[in-house]
Amino acid sequence: MRPSTFNVAERRTKITVFRVGRIWTFKQFFGDKEIFKELADHYNRENYRFEFLTEHERDEAFKKLKDRGFDFQVVEDLTGYVVKLDKASKYAPVLKNSIEYIETQNERVFLMKDLFSAEVAIEFGAEIYDGIISF
Repeated sequence: MRPSTFNVAERRTKITVFRVGRIWTFKQFFGDKEIFKELADHYNRENYRFEFLTEHERDEAFKKLKDRGFDFQVVEDLTGYVVKLDKASKYAPVLKNSIEYIETQNERVFLMKDLFSAEVAIEFGAEIYDGIISF
């Protein structure tokens, strides 16, 4: 008797890519240095994120990463991904998983790298930001 076999779907990592102003950006740690090297020209070391100025650049990166087991979700509506903390609050754990942040007079506002990171920030004490913000 032959053993039963079935197709098991490969688990793929999903990267959330944001349209922020005129760029597409995402934050992702790649354990494989070769993947990072392929995208290094698009890495912004100051902000610890990948940035793409054109759709062509973005799509080329998507092609490279798709072959290596990554899927993408492109987000233009930032609702649910933006959180705020009182300016007096500790913010390092929230900053670590954010793509961008700005400070206002009373608070720090963060664009989180994905919805899970936004949920973790809320558990840390952040609140969903419901205002209009330009990163």
